[in-house]
Amino acid sequence: MQTDPGRGASPWKRGVVRDEQVLVCPDCQAQHDWMADLDTCAGCGSTRLVRSLGATRCQQCGHVADDTEPGGPTTPVPGPLAAQVSAALRKVFGSRDA
Repeated sequence: MQTDPGRGASPWKRGVVRDEQVLVCPDCQAQHDWMADLDTCAGCGSTRLVRSLGATRCQQCGHVADDTEPGGPTTPVPGPLAAQVSAALRKVFGSRDA
């Protein structure tokens, strides 16, 4: 039986990796510097980004970058978290190349 999550702060952390919204589980947070894998804001360098309707918005400074804007969010070299997220997405949704 599925139940609604409890009220209050969630142990999961939200971020943007390679222009995709991700949730980072508590186990992954404890394994390595997961924040180093997050995209950063082109305006202020913050990692407090959210994705919505094809745009990335910085919660720190309010900068909004859509997928076509030059100088949009910068993407770090893929790290362990990015590889794990990609593998999980391929497992759940299948390969995009198919």
